Amino acid sequence: MFNRAILVILTILVAAPLSATPGEAVEEIAIAAGERGGAYYDFGRSICRLLDRKAEGLKCALAPAARGDAPDDSLSNLVNINNNAADFGLARSDWHHYAVTGTGPAKYMGGKLEGVRSLFSLHMQPVTLIARRDAGIKNLDDLKGKRVNIGRAYSSDRRSVELVMAAKKWTRRDFLMVDELSQADQRLAFCQNRVQAMFYMGSHPNDGVSQAVRLCGATLVNVGGAAIDEIVAARPYLTRTTIAPGTYAGIPEPVTTFGSTVTVVSSADVSEDLVYAFVKAVFENLPALKKSHSAFRNLDPASMVKNGLTAPYHIGAMRYYREKGLL
Repeated sequence: MFNRAILVILTILVAAPLSATPGEAVEEIAIAAGERGGAYYDFGRSICRLLDRKAEGLKCALAPAARGDAPDDSLSNLVNINNNAADFGLARSDWHHYAVTGTGPAKYMGGKLEGVRSLFSLHMQPVTLIARRDAGIKNLDDLKGKRVNIGRAYSSDRRSVELVMAAKKWTRRDFLMVDELSQADQRLAFCQNRVQAMFYMGSHPNDGVSQAVRLCGATLVNVGGAAIDEIVAARPYLTRTTIAPGTYAGIPEPVTTFGSTVTVVSSADVSEDLVYAFVKAVFENLPALKKSHSAFRNLDPASMVKNGLTAPYHIGAMRYYREKGLL
């Protein structure tokens, strides 16, 4: 009889949810983070894991990717937010700006996404100029007369290069050779000396950049000057930034450049209390978030509440920032 009673008690304990308290409601949220295996998927997964561990009453999952006709994960995530197919989403600040204002490539996607609301930004995704050490490329102007990869059509790398070329009033004829390779293909071409310079727009540290530096004699070149200052001044979604010294072996100095920011957005239809709880959980557990992904290690609250945010703040985010004196 005694053994049977113990068995009943153990059965009840095993069946009971350990993370919930009696009467506590758990709200399931979905983050639109793009296709599985992509960088944004990893960022979203890190945030979800943080929320599942630290945010009481929230259970987080990544929304299925549904890019459709959208040319970029960021725009797909923004469309999902605007259509209430996800509660929160990740989008690079240039696409965030295009979608909210109905400009740039987004003007062909059906007009402004007026339901999108800003929460905060994460880290920078700088325009990175990678050059062979034996190519004599010490600054941006040294690219003229060299073999350069400008990236695939419609890619982030290509859009960045085209911005730089327009500001410098360059054409393809200013280069000895122009290639249009993907990020994956350009590394092999670089290591084989088919191209002497290539551009990468993304987060740091990056394994591909690290391999090029360690194995193929690559270095990083400053992207600066008056033309770059004009690019940034004319585009609110871009920010001057530096790649920290020591990010890559053998490059002890900071590398100056510019780039976009990864932003976190929501919909105007998501409740004030839910957004408040989401933002609070992220900001009050920032040390843990920084440790969760190498791209997050330099997150700073003062920058997170302003960099790259075009859409109006969600009222729930604004409520938290005002409480904490961040805005």
